[in-house]
Amino acid sequence: MSKKLKSIGVVSLLTVVSRVLGLMRDQLGAAIFGASMLNSAFLTAFRLPNLFRRLLGEGSLTAAFLPTLQEELHEGGQPGAFALLNKVVSWLAVVTGGLVVLAMLLFSQSRRLTGQDEKWYLVADLTVILFPYLAFVCIAAALNATLNVFSRFTEPALSPIWLNLSMIATLGGAGLHFASTPMGEMHWLCAGVLLGGFLQMTVPAVVLVREGWRPRFDLALSPRVREIARLMTPGFLGTAIYQVNIYVAGVLAYAISDSAGTLLFYANRLMELPIGVFAIAVSTVVYPLIARHAVERKFTAMADDYRKGIRLILVINVPAAAGLALLSEPIIRVLFQHGQFLAADTAAMAPLLMLFAVGMPFFSMVNLTVRAFYSVKDTTTPVRVALADFVVNLTLSLSLMRWLGAAGLVLASTTAIIVQTLLLNRALARKLPEMRFAPLWPAVGKVVLATLAMGLLVGGGWHWLQGAGLGHRLRDGLALAGLIPLGVVVYAALLWLLKIEGREEFAELAGRLVGRKQTSA
Repeated sequence: MSKKLKSIGVVSLLTVVSRVLGLMRDQLGAAIFGASMLNSAFLTAFRLPNLFRRLLGEGSLTAAFLPTLQEELHEGGQPGAFALLNKVVSWLAVVTGGLVVLAMLLFSQSRRLTGQDEKWYLVADLTVILFPYLAFVCIAAALNATLNVFSRFTEPALSPIWLNLSMIATLGGAGLHFASTPMGEMHWLCAGVLLGGFLQMTVPAVVLVREGWRPRFDLALSPRVREIARLMTPGFLGTAIYQVNIYVAGVLAYAISDSAGTLLFYANRLMELPIGVFAIAVSTVVYPLIARHAVERKFTAMADDYRKGIRLILVINVPAAAGLALLSEPIIRVLFQHGQFLAADTAAMAPLLMLFAVGMPFFSMVNLTVRAFYSVKDTTTPVRVALADFVVNLTLSLSLMRWLGAAGLVLASTTAIIVQTLLLNRALARKLPEMRFAPLWPAVGKVVLATLAMGLLVGGGWHWLQGAGLGHRLRDGLALAGLIPLGVVVYAALLWLLKIEGREEFAELAGRLVGRKQTSA
């Protein structure tokens, strides 16, 4: 387990770097564009290639490709795995290339649909520019999945860093120096997206070439390729339901007001920060492991590693959710309230972040739970659950947005993800009794108890700071630099005293890291 924790630690560290850069990118965009129609239009347009990226790249394809590649590596060795990779990449290039051309042609004719608000034409124009990103990032997803199967987690974890660096460089560098209008700055930002996508594809390709891969265009429909296509079909539908759900929420937010799309996006990004830093890192490392157990039909070992992964996710994300909810306003003010992002935008965004935080532990669990189904090649059950999630989300969104605006959309998505989590865990326990959630309840109880104590400390401290007569900057700085570290220490100490399961593994990992630092010194 300590070896897995090391891999999780590496992925988490690189993900922290990526998320910090992503936060800098969002801060830069907020400072330059604010919660304007132009910023909301960009974020809405960027959702569409990202929708297809999740569908064809990081979603159903990766879920179907990884266990199949694991089997191919087990049976045919590295040459067989690389041959399968060539076929998958070739088909991806053809399919995504066709989609890019079709989408660019379609959205370039948007003004033929007359009588629409100008902001929708702006979304269409930006979609034309951004859509080629889809092809780069889908191919990158297949390459990164292959690296994960070879137990190389560092290079895939670097992937989003290239995108963030490119966007920061083009907007904060070239955009501010060479653009004379907001639209000119936006075009530089779009160029950064395309450059980042190209780097995301190229870097893992170079690594695999050094491992012995020789890229070759191959559209042969081998049995493994047919199996991936068969496994992808229900998974594609399930992922499509979920991603269309997210896309529709973004479009509905853009329809509510010019600023709602931006505020909803930034609130969601803050909620995803701890999910991306740790939950996705855990899933990335644990998924190949449970897939291998599934191939070897070692379901007890699979359940053991799955529950360890879920426990690690909850230990981090439950208190993180509480912290985001309690300190939403100072967090937003410190991170975003600069330049064109105003105090009114902070006040409007804080309730959205609080509502997102409620669903954060459930969002964190779903990724690994769905992958548990994919490990045993059950891609049908997640589809049925995702369909229920879609119905709940869409029904509540259309109902609540009339009275609550953007907050209604967040409340709907939070309710839907809770329903999805409960349904997935019930279905998983029915399919594989070894995977039932019940053994985790003692650990969950300890996490909740420690989080409540931490919440009382952090919430009480923030209440005291608000009445202490301090300036906004000093008050917010004390909240983030003082209350958050104090809360972390109290939470960790309580978990240790409560003897949370797995604490010895954390201690062993920390000891090895400290010993390594002392040796290097």
